[in-house]
Amino acid sequence: MDIKKLLYNLPEVRRPTEKKLGFNVKLKWTLIVLAAFFILANISLYGLGKNSLERFEYLATILGTDFGSIISLGIGPIVMASIILQLLVGSGLISIDTNTSEGKKLFQGIQKVGVFVFIIFESLVYVVMGGLQPMIDPATGQAYFGLMPLLIFQLMLGGLAIVFMDEVTTKWGLGSGTSLFIVAGVAWRIVAGLFQFISPSVGLSTTQTNCLLHFTGENSVQCSGKILVILQSITNSGQGDPTAIISAASAILATVLIFSVVVWAQNLKVEIPLSYERIRGYSIKWPLQFFYASVIPVILVAALVANLQLFGGLLQNWVGHPTILGNYQDGRAVSGFGFWISSTNVLDSLINGSLSTAQILRALTHILFFMIFSAIFAVLWVKTSGMDESSQAKKMLSSGLQIPGFRKDERVLESILKRYIMPLTVMGGLAIGALSSMADFLGALTSGTAILLAVMITYKLYQNIAQQHAMDMHPALKKVIGG
Repeated sequence: MDIKKLLYNLPEVRRPTEKKLGFNVKLKWTLIVLAAFFILANISLYGLGKNSLERFEYLATILGTDFGSIISLGIGPIVMASIILQLLVGSGLISIDTNTSEGKKLFQGIQKVGVFVFIIFESLVYVVMGGLQPMIDPATGQAYFGLMPLLIFQLMLGGLAIVFMDEVTTKWGLGSGTSLFIVAGVAWRIVAGLFQFISPSVGLSTTQTNCLLHFTGENSVQCSGKILVILQSITNSGQGDPTAIISAASAILATVLIFSVVVWAQNLKVEIPLSYERIRGYSIKWPLQFFYASVIPVILVAALVANLQLFGGLLQNWVGHPTILGNYQDGRAVSGFGFWISSTNVLDSLINGSLSTAQILRALTHILFFMIFSAIFAVLWVKTSGMDESSQAKKMLSSGLQIPGFRKDERVLESILKRYIMPLTVMGGLAIGALSSMADFLGALTSGTAILLAVMITYKLYQNIAQQHAMDMHPALKKVIGG
């Protein structure tokens, strides 16, 4: 059997027959996928007993999932398959020319096979290593017969659902499903971080009752939402608890600060003037964003860190002792490799007077890890996704565009683009890695990476909507933007 033929004919979501879908159609399918995601996130795995992955909840945001639900795998398989394939292609171990249509099909086929493999692998790991354990029969003390393979099967189904919902969004909706799932999870967690009555340290019913009914008083339970923490600190002590108020306010301000900086940085770009040869006197500016590789590099780095910590904790539970990936307690690395690449809330420790030298060093290693790997993944992504200077030059020429004052030659256009694309790729990768890690140690409402991703993805979605509207209003732009 021809392997390439098999890769070209893997199951996939059918592309629309129309060359350009209308905005209303894209919006409809995006909302349908978003609703399906929230529904699946609230369907618990049948036969699930102990959920040891609950302590890794801070990783669930990055992976676009809710541990214990049928979509517990989230976007993990998609991202991990993408990382490995990009490394293999970027290092030359696998030779695939992604500039050709056949090369792109081959790349996408291999990536989808990798996703399927990781769905099976992660489903087995989550259950076999005790992350998601089946219910125990009280009489025998053993798991009910057949529940372990049933849990694995459900996880595989949920993983496949995420893959095909991602394809639906990419081909029929706005943006990509991967980005949509991250934004949905981040938005929910930010709202909870501001207004949640439930403290994560104690049971749901007890905390909710005490926090609501005893919002004031000496024996009240501390609320979880930062705004409620401020109100509760003031009402409990009359004159207010300065440390709790400052700590909660700093988290809110850190979130606003990161949001503002990212929105500002998104507007940084280099514009290359181009003329449209088929329309005399008509010219456009081709923008090259400062974050040229968009949010992809930080998604890949964050997912890499999340998976390393997740598997490190599961591996420790399985073997019964710490491993090279670190020593994990309550889902957090307390030593080893996982400890030094994980985030720490430096600002909160400074406010509470508990800041240590080790914590500062940990913050520095976290920043360096994110910056270096974000730059590496940015370069690999640009090289393998058709965003390099050669691909962009071909795209411009095929659209009938050229730089005024220069010959209409692909080599000339490529040499000019080369001055900007690679420097922007590296600098943008370093900057987005720094912003993500800095938000982490400033103690924002949720993971700094998650906030950064949500802001940039939302901004990119806004740009896509604006571009779609512009093409609907001015049909001539379809030839320029769509090729």
